[in-house]
Amino acid sequence: MSGVMVIAEIKDGKVKKSSFEAVSEGRRLCGERGGELSVLLAGDGVEGLAGDFGKYGAGRVFVIEDPVLSTYSTDGYASVFAPLIVKEKPAAILMGNSILARDLMPRLAARLGCGLMTDCVELAFEGEKLSVLRPVFGGKALVRETVEGDGPAFATIRPNVFPADPADPPEKVEPEKVPCDCAEIRTRLIERVEEGDGRIDLTEAEVIVSGGRGMKNAGNFKMLEELASLLHGAVGASRVAVDSGWRPHSDQVGQTGKVVSPKLYIACGISGAVQHLAGMGTARTIVAINSDPEAPIFEKADYGIVGDLFTVLPLLTEELKKVLPD
Repeated sequence: MSGVMVIAEIKDGKVKKSSFEAVSEGRRLCGERGGELSVLLAGDGVEGLAGDFGKYGAGRVFVIEDPVLSTYSTDGYASVFAPLIVKEKPAAILMGNSILARDLMPRLAARLGCGLMTDCVELAFEGEKLSVLRPVFGGKALVRETVEGDGPAFATIRPNVFPADPADPPEKVEPEKVPCDCAEIRTRLIERVEEGDGRIDLTEAEVIVSGGRGMKNAGNFKMLEELASLLHGAVGASRVAVDSGWRPHSDQVGQTGKVVSPKLYIACGISGAVQHLAGMGTARTIVAINSDPEAPIFEKADYGIVGDLFTVLPLLTEELKKVLPD
C-alpha cells in the first residue's frame, strides 16, 4: 500500500475549496513518504474539472460519470468508490470534513473494514501508519491517534486549517474514466430541497461575523450582514440566537452546529459558552465585542472590545469602508 487518495466534493458544479486543501496536504504527505497522489471524482459532466486537481499536485484523477451520480447518495457514491479503492490500495484516503464527508467516509470505512479519523488538524505518517491530531471533548484537548490494521486509513480534515497551496510546477493530468455498474445502486434521489440563498458556506468562509444573545432580535443581524459583506465573509450565530429563531440552524457555530476555522472570527454579543468555543476555537484571529468585561469569550479572543455592540459595530463598519477597496 502506498500513496494518498483524495475524494473530491463538488457543489453546484464547482470543486469545494476543502478538496483542494486535501489534495495539497496529500501532496505534502506523498513528498515525505513517497507514493502517488490521486483523486476520486464522481458526478455527471465533471470530467472537465479534472485538470484543476493537477494544479495542486495530483498525478492521477479517476472520473466516474453517470446521470445517477449527479446528486449525492450514500449508497451510490460508496458503491462506485469502494471497488476502486480496493484496486488502487492507497495508504490513506482524505476528504474535507463536510456534512457529505461525515456521511460518506464512515460508510466506506465500514464497508472496507478500515479505521476512520475525523476533523483532523494535523497529519503525518509514522512508518506505514497514518497518525493524526484532532480535537476532542469540545476542543478542550487534542489527541493523537493512529489507525491500526492492514487497510487504508480514512481521515477527514478540518476546512481552512490546511493551506490549499498550488504545486510548482503543476501536474498535467488526463482524466482516467472508470466504468461503473450504476444499475446496482439501490438509492434514487426523489427530491432535493436546499436551504440557503447562495451565501458563502460557513465551513469554508475566511471571515465570519457571528452574533449571539446580545443582538437582541433578528432584525439587528442586518448590522452583521453589512459588516460580513464588506469583509467578503459569512454570518454565523450562537445557539441562543438560533434557538430564539433569529437565524436558521445552518448558521449555528458550535458543538451542535458547524465547526469553523476562518482567518478572522468576529463575535458580537456572544458570551463564549463552551459549546460555542468548541466550534470556533481554531480560528486564526478572534475579535470579541461584548459589554461584559468578564465574558469568557475575552479569554479566547486575540482582540477584545468592551462596549455596547450597537455603538461599536456602526463605527467599525464606517471605518472599514474608508480603508477597504470597493
